Amino acid sequence: MKVDVVIPALNEEAALPTVLAAIPRPTVRRVVVADNGSTDRTAEVARAGGAEVVREDERGYGAACLKALAHLESDPPDVVVFLDGDASDHPEELPSLLAPIAAGKADLVIGSRVRGNLQRGALTPQQRVGNAIACVVLKVVYQAEYTDLGPFRAIRWDALDQLRMRDRNYGWTVEMQIRAARLGFRGAEVPVSYRPRIGESKVSGTIRGTLGASRKILWLLARHAVSS
Repeated sequence: MKVDVVIPALNEEAALPTVLAAIPRPTVRRVVVADNGSTDRTAEVARAGGAEVVREDERGYGAACLKALAHLESDPPDVVVFLDGDASDHPEELPSLLAPIAAGKADLVIGSRVRGNLQRGALTPQQRVGNAIACVVLKVVYQAEYTDLGPFRAIRWDALDQLRMRDRNYGWTVEMQIRAARLGFRGAEVPVSYRPRIGESKVSGTIRGTLGASRKILWLLARHAVSS
């Protein structure tokens, strides 16, 4: 399989060297860092680490991901892997994430932090509660069995193309899982390790970010549930 990695990044100069060094290069064809309006040396560090860099000045996780995907369209991979640029994910576990897709058993694979080696303090209480509520709704409404909305995930390019992803900020991960379930794609989960990030979180590290993410996730779940 041709596998490309997408890393949304906002002021991750300190963390990116760790992230890029841990990516298993024999497994991965290209790494694209989507610089989401950084004011530090994120872009420079990413290029030094062997990544391609695109810039999206509109702040938002989804906006950064969409910019990176547009960059890949001219020569698309078979599978796209998304992971965070803050060193909280463990890129070396990427082969485990790809295994269900390589075996023909899944179209979308979520790395579950809840089921894996979750270090103390890596997830805030509000993240745990939000994840739990969202996963209950996904199960009840869409019969989609997940324990997490984790950012470390892999999806077949042809499946991703059919999802027509639109969310440009906090709802990117849950929108992907909702749309995949509604289209009947095969979902899977694998346990992954998760550690406290390097630097301050732009979402869970602030009250505004936490409330914004919670509202957006609940709104998307409700909207899609009503229209399903």
